[in-house]
Amino acid sequence: MDIPDRLIALQQTADAEHAKLTGLADTERETQWKHWYDAAVTVQAAITEHAREAGLSRAALESEVKKAVRHPAPADG
Repeated sequence: MDIPDRLIALQQTADAEHAKLTGLADTERETQWKHWYDAAVTVQAAITEHAREAGLSRAALESEVKKAVRHPAPADG
């Protein structure tokens, strides 16, 4: 499945915002949670739109995007 770079970048942003939650508490955690939530909503909307436009399963596309970001294939060389 061909995954647009934009979707990869959006998922990377959402994952990075989620990782920042570690060790936070109270107001800092709440503020960071909102940043992560906004990033997650953005990537989900982009995945849904791309899947609709390309005639793909949204769930399959989401799975492939997450796999590409979280478990990238080794670079050739």
